[in-house]
Amino acid sequence: MHSITPTELSKLLLNVAPKRPVFIWGAPGVGKSSLVEQFADSVAMPCVSLLGSQLAPEDLIGVPQIVEGRSVFCPPRMIARDEPYLLFVDELNACSFEVQKAFYSLINDRRLGEYSLPDGSVVVGAGNRAQDQAIVKSMSSALMNRMLHVELRPSAREWLQWARDANVHHWVLSYIETRPDHLFVAPPKTEETFSTPRSWHLLSDALHAYGAELDARDVELLASGCLSPSHARSLIKL
Repeated sequence: MHSITPTELSKLLLNVAPKRPVFIWGAPGVGKSSLVEQFADSVAMPCVSLLGSQLAPEDLIGVPQIVEGRSVFCPPRMIARDEPYLLFVDELNACSFEVQKAFYSLINDRRLGEYSLPDGSVVVGAGNRAQDQAIVKSMSSALMNRMLHVELRPSAREWLQWARDANVHHWVLSYIETRPDHLFVAPPKTEETFSTPRSWHLLSDALHAYGAELDARDVELLASGCLSPSHARSLIKL
């Protein structure tokens, strides 16, 4: 499985996702969900997000109703749509095995029972890896073999390009320009904060929220609540 940057992922989704389902592996906070939503916006397609860890089989196939003396399964309204859309299943590999089985026909044939996704619809999945200390389950071989798999890796250069346009706080921009290797670290095995593109963005929002009233003690509080401890200490010294 190849690791790719956000720009490479956008290109892959544009070319492959309309034809075949794509699964994006990656650590928490590297931007999987945001990039899928940006892709949907770029092709003017509604994005419907499902969280695999919270799904039961009936959330996909629906509940049975009696129609003219026969039972018919009615998928949920958010899935059963008339126009093409992007169905994004986040944390797909956190689903129970019963839910994974419910996805077989959806991912392979874009069908749920008697309902078929509108022509032109796109299915994308994403999930953390076992080494990320996240809640994951083994993905069944049948489900694994139905998708094209890539691993998303953060790119400090690409993130800085995005951050400048997104009004990320100038202290965060300056720090990552100086220490691009601090943009992301692997999730620790202990329960503590750690640096990711998402946590740096979170810190930026917190710094903006304090505005002119921000002092050194506030920066220490906010940085230590978002970043890896060593990165927080380095930022405070600047």
